Amino acid sequence: MARVYNFSAGPAVLPLEVLEEAQRELTDFGGSGMSIMEASHRGKEYSAVHEEAVAGTRELLGLSDDYAVLFLQGGASTQFAMVPMNLLGDGQTADYANSGAWASKAIKEAKLIGRVNVAADCGKEIPTRVPRPDELRLTPGAAYVHITSNETISGAQWKRFPECEAPLVADMSSDILSRPFDASRFGLIYAGAQKNLGPAGMTLVVIRKDLAGRASERLPTMLRYKTHVEENSLYNTPPCFAIYIYMLVGRWIRKMGLDALYRRNVDKAAKLYAAIDAGKFYRGTAVRECRSDMNVTWRLPSEELEERFVKEASKQGLKGLKGHRSVGGLRASLYNAFPPEGVDALVAFMQDFERRNG
Repeated sequence: MARVYNFSAGPAVLPLEVLEEAQRELTDFGGSGMSIMEASHRGKEYSAVHEEAVAGTRELLGLSDDYAVLFLQGGASTQFAMVPMNLLGDGQTADYANSGAWASKAIKEAKLIGRVNVAADCGKEIPTRVPRPDELRLTPGAAYVHITSNETISGAQWKRFPECEAPLVADMSSDILSRPFDASRFGLIYAGAQKNLGPAGMTLVVIRKDLAGRASERLPTMLRYKTHVEENSLYNTPPCFAIYIYMLVGRWIRKMGLDALYRRNVDKAAKLYAAIDAGKFYRGTAVRECRSDMNVTWRLPSEELEERFVKEASKQGLKGLKGHRSVGGLRASLYNAFPPEGVDALVAFMQDFERRNG
């Protein structure tokens, strides 16, 4: 069976060589006579995987010993609650920038825990965008400042991160490790794995160790970052297979080079945006200076044409182009593992579709 070009927003495309490596080792990992899915999370086989996954993360993000790398479960949606539960103390205020659907969900959860100041709000603006750093109205002495670095649904991305005195917290689920950045500017970073890192089931959390100590001892054990820092994410059975795939993806990123991947990602997105902007048939939905390199969103003149576009593209092996159900339209997710030739195929299809329907 020929592989398709998978534009899905997540679970998303994985590097083919990672899939092939996992396939080769599926029933006999490292000569152990068993799958890594069958190995004890306390055994030497899995321990080697776990430690390489941690070390690879440290290398790629340039983390100092001040930071802990955690592999948790529950997706970014659980982190929407864990962040304020651990970092937002009694009488404190947390600042949140509302940039769209996922930022809004994080704000909603945080308000269940404590006091929230929406420091900037462009979540419902059309064309979509993220706040400018100078728009943020921050609280003096805030517990932390939260941003969503890339809005998967709207296709808007922070190109420049804000400067703030409070610890900066970011949901980076859809653009983590897609570009170099200074991780030392952040107090906490979290990301669901199923877009740029691996399969669904694992959530990467990078936290400054001093912040992990903020949580009340009354907080349930599994919901304290401190628990997972002290136990190296092994307090309970971790999502071993998802972490194994993440380890392989980390190897692939290091081999490709993060700087080279970033240039490739920018080029892929620029080629697709150029096709969208070439005439009046296609219309981008994000403000130009906020356009995401990961999730390209656009509309056609009618919903009927959009539906036809998705169906015809699918028949040509261009899958996952339907926009999120909450906004409609079209969306192409171009994560690290998405091949440049897939963008070429999509652009060629777009040009042909416009000739036939424009």
